[in-house]
Amino acid sequence: MDAQGEEITVDQAAEAFAAEVARWREVRGMSKRALARAMGFDPSYVSHVESGRHKPSEDFARLADEALNAGKSIWRRWRTYEKARVRTSLTPSTPPAPRRPEQPYATDSALVVEHDAASLHYDGRSYRLTMRRLLRNTGTEPVTRYLIRISVDRYPGDPEQSNAHYRAHPLTWEELDLTATCRGEKMRWQAKHDRDAFKEVWLLFDNEHGRFPLYPGESVWIEYAYTVGHEKWGNWFQRAVRLPTEQLEVQLVFPAALDPVVWGTETSMTAEASPLRTPPIRGDAGEQRTFTWITTTPALHARYRLEWRFRAQPEPDSNQGEFR
Repeated sequence: MDAQGEEITVDQAAEAFAAEVARWREVRGMSKRALARAMGFDPSYVSHVESGRHKPSEDFARLADEALNAGKSIWRRWRTYEKARVRTSLTPSTPPAPRRPEQPYATDSALVVEHDAASLHYDGRSYRLTMRRLLRNTGTEPVTRYLIRISVDRYPGDPEQSNAHYRAHPLTWEELDLTATCRGEKMRWQAKHDRDAFKEVWLLFDNEHGRFPLYPGESVWIEYAYTVGHEKWGNWFQRAVRLPTEQLEVQLVFPAALDPVVWGTETSMTAEASPLRTPPIRGDAGEQRTFTWITTTPALHARYRLEWRFRAQPEPDSNQGEFR
């Protein structure tokens, strides 16, 4: 997990704070603009904090934690940052070199997702998510890595219970069993953020045998998959549109014996949550029941959330209906 003790640097603590805000904002399905409005801040301020251009402040931390109902998770990250800042100010040292803003991809790259297909399978014990994306590089530089996020929330209606649950039962790399491929080659990966319930991972267009970057004008399929136990997943799945996307598809596969039902909502930069414009299509095949939902040219920064209930299985919780 990311270090939260006094040994971390002020830059590491600031980055961890920014990632915590971004994670809870995604959990709640809020755009940066919507969060800024809820906190009474300028619309660009949240973006500046998440990108590291503005350092965390006590006022921002309190308001963000309250607006996102984060169960003091954001506030604890700010306290860790403040301890690191005070410690640094009391320790004479050589001024650090200016940090260059991290570029998600090559400086002059422009990625477009031609097709985004998510397939989530539940076998009664665990969920296995397989993501397939057809990426096109419309920029002028090769792309050598691709950022993915893994985020879970078992109790979205009770953030303190959720935080305590994942502190006691964190997601581990061993159980995730993350795999990734491209062009028939295994992709290496590097962890960017490693939290109890949230991971950010760079998928690298290389392995021990060589490199296979995505060059300008090229399109290529990448595929990655991971597993999460049902005691950590929660009855929902959300897709966020972070890059220009031409087609978005989600398929949910459940045991038919559980008699699953599925519904969905969508949010955007300018609109609150509303029902999906088209319903998930149900299909029954033997012992499995599938639900498929597809949309074309989704709006950038839109979020689509599918939720489900197993009518043949008692619900262990009553607070699954809120946004993550």
